[in-house]
Amino acid sequence: MSTDPFASKRMLTSGENEKTIYSLRALADAGVGDIATLPISIKVLLESVLRNCDGHAVTEESVKALAAYDAASIGTTEIPFKPGRVVLQDFTGVPAVVDLAAMRAAIVRMTGSDDAAEMVNPLIPCDLVIDHSVQVDAFGDAEALQKNSDREFERNHERYQFLKWGQQAFSNFQVVPPGNGIVHQVNLERLARVVWEQDDVLFPDTLVGTDSHTTMINGAGVLGWGVGGIEAEAAMLGQPVYMLIPEVVGVELTGELPAGTTTTDLVLRITEVLREHGVVGKFVEFFGAGARALGLADRATIANMAPEYGATMGFFPVDGATIDFLRQSARDEELIATVEAYTREQGMWAPQSAAESDAIRYGARVQLDMATVVPSMAGPKRPQDRIALSDMNTAWQKTLSQGFSVPQTRGVEVENDGDKFTLNDGAVVIAAITSCTNTSNPQVMVAAGLVAQKAAALGLRRKPWVKTSLAPGSQVVSAYLDAAGLTDSLSALGFDTVGYGCTTCIGNSGPLPAPISAAINDNDLVACSVLSGNRNFEGRIGPDIRANYLASPPLVVAYAICGTIAIDLEKEPLAKDKDGNEVFLRDLWPSANEVADVVASSLRPEHFSERYAEVFTGSNLWQQVDSPTGPLYRWDEHSTYVQEPPFFTSLTTDESRIEPIHRARVLAKLGDSITTDHISPAGAIGPDSPAGIYLRQRNVSPEEFNSYGSRRGNDRVMTRGTFANVRVRNQLAPEHEGGYTLDYNIGEITPIHNAGQAYQDAQIPTVVLAGRDYGMGSSRDWAAKGTYLLGVRAVIAVSYERIHRSNLVGMGVLPLCFKDGDDADSLGLTGSECFEVVINDDLQPRQDVEITATAKDGSVTKFMTTCRIDTPVEIEYYRDGGILHSVLKRMARKHAGQ
Repeated sequence: MSTDPFASKRMLTSGENEKTIYSLRALADAGVGDIATLPISIKVLLESVLRNCDGHAVTEESVKALAAYDAASIGTTEIPFKPGRVVLQDFTGVPAVVDLAAMRAAIVRMTGSDDAAEMVNPLIPCDLVIDHSVQVDAFGDAEALQKNSDREFERNHERYQFLKWGQQAFSNFQVVPPGNGIVHQVNLERLARVVWEQDDVLFPDTLVGTDSHTTMINGAGVLGWGVGGIEAEAAMLGQPVYMLIPEVVGVELTGELPAGTTTTDLVLRITEVLREHGVVGKFVEFFGAGARALGLADRATIANMAPEYGATMGFFPVDGATIDFLRQSARDEELIATVEAYTREQGMWAPQSAAESDAIRYGARVQLDMATVVPSMAGPKRPQDRIALSDMNTAWQKTLSQGFSVPQTRGVEVENDGDKFTLNDGAVVIAAITSCTNTSNPQVMVAAGLVAQKAAALGLRRKPWVKTSLAPGSQVVSAYLDAAGLTDSLSALGFDTVGYGCTTCIGNSGPLPAPISAAINDNDLVACSVLSGNRNFEGRIGPDIRANYLASPPLVVAYAICGTIAIDLEKEPLAKDKDGNEVFLRDLWPSANEVADVVASSLRPEHFSERYAEVFTGSNLWQQVDSPTGPLYRWDEHSTYVQEPPFFTSLTTDESRIEPIHRARVLAKLGDSITTDHISPAGAIGPDSPAGIYLRQRNVSPEEFNSYGSRRGNDRVMTRGTFANVRVRNQLAPEHEGGYTLDYNIGEITPIHNAGQAYQDAQIPTVVLAGRDYGMGSSRDWAAKGTYLLGVRAVIAVSYERIHRSNLVGMGVLPLCFKDGDDADSLGLTGSECFEVVINDDLQPRQDVEITATAKDGSVTKFMTTCRIDTPVEIEYYRDGGILHSVLKRMARKHAGQ
């Protein structure tokens, strides 16, 4: 409990209500820092440490350090941040609940007391939205939504039973059943309050989430970002998120978007600009006349893409647009009044003039004139690789000849579902309106509907090889598309609603029709996808697709019509109409006024109140799911979805020590930009992969494999799936694509899982060598868990993405960085060496760590690395074997009265 050492408690009157706040003005009055000129995101952090200051977990020094924020010299000061709540999606949420269930079982074993189980319980509100389990099996069909929902419940019955158990077993834990939407859009439209109230105390709505795109909520002035599932579980159990005081980069938006451009084009440009500037590990705060003119949906789109531009979050402070959105989305008028009164009183209302913005102390400032934005896409495998639409065909031809080294003209005759056609390199075989990034934005969704409406009126249809899908991020989207009369037009183009959830963007695109898949793979064609998502990494969208492009929803519709990337949409016709006339993109593209008029007339508050009225009740299918009860989960050894993980099975309260790593072999030597999808894929499970073999041995047929993401509650599947992405390239097995390595014990190429198991059986530790941006992408805790369970003791990389580095520490895996200018190749490391990592119990954050690599001929290479355990608390986590291990040990000792 807070001890209020700064006497900051004050009363705030809003309407007829009077509530307690922890006043930042009080800090300023007491001379504790220049509060008025702090970035607003720092003010929100400061309020949290002020309110939670108890002299133990959060000290007065933390308050003073944050109040003294120096934009010019951030330093390495660590603060404890206690978020107000946690949001989870089911791919990452199921393993989180599995861990909590395993922790309950472990603490009962450690203490010998069944009563101790209740110590493992969320202490802050946690919402889990089931949104990642629907797959696009049926498409281009008015019944696709029902068919996919039926298959979702058939495949995921065990998982849903388990989550229902969790809902009754844990307090402060709510489940939003399938079919309601994507977690971030549900958070934006329903769960978020902007200002929270508890025990008559008002405070800013803050959160962490187990999905990297948790940042979407920053568009509403809510401070939150994605963390690893491991870190989120610790926050659920009342542990602070320990973080270095972040640098805040101010991004000034000026001007207006030109005609013909969308918010998607803007965010792809922002992603490109901020990647070039460098904002990894930093807060980004948007301001300026351009920012003020953006509606909240546009802000949410920009905030959503923070992981793509590398920032911890992209924050838009509260202002009139926030208030308008709260009212439009049917929030309570009393809450709306409180939000405005509270944020104005605390100095958290967005600056409304250039003079106010100039006074804020940012670490750096970046300016972007929105008038310079052009229609754009990004790809073929990274979201920051923006391509102007006018350059797409030229860029594609270069990608085809240089990136894939194939001829520019070749085709394969295919027959599918009564249609005969020629499939070429560059064929768009998936066109998906998907992902919270854009389906949360009525302007781009209505624009897509208008393009479809005009195309359908001219008799245009999708090409027969294009798998089309519409997966709205909430039911509200369907409500306003119905009201606007656009649903039928989208259906005519093949964009029937396939589900309310995260589909193609996460890899739940479902299989391509068999003849198309066979033509691609038998002839090594370079097939493409176009999706309105935020991720287009290798092997993510679908195993048959090698080039993936991000685009706005209306462009997705356009590419479904033309069916190929090899086209200049600004100069060449998309198709011919029913009368044989050429139709160009400009003939279909709606004006900004046209879109705005349709949005204004079709989007209504009752859409939100009606569609979210039963958000926690669920469909009949959900209500019919039976589940066990009680505080302890009864593990079923025969389940292929949920198993007790081995993380805590032998844990004791004994003190731990940090030991050196001796005679380690290299399990994988990897290049730059290795994503968490490469390390732990979420998509299809190959029938002949180690995970597929495991499932077939347990009488699971390949058509029932589901996906890696859906089986994250089973460590046996997930460990076998680690480094199993079909596109990962391990330099120890250069002739093989996929999860293979050279097992130095036997001198043979084997699956990485098999080699990892063999090394562990021989009690030989392993390491991973990697390049830049290791672990970029989704906040996927299994990328760290699987690495740990394969026996990897350390990763040595040029650089890390923020969440994965934290996850490695959270699982007791040592992250090390090569010194500037060094990497495995420059040091002459082949991966065949044995490694000695010189560490001991005196290990300090970011200290130098010496490594000795001994080659087979006895030659020795010594080099220095930097320990990327960044804070003292992380040292304790690493010493105990991981963050949850530390929490459990403390709980068990507390129960024993130690």
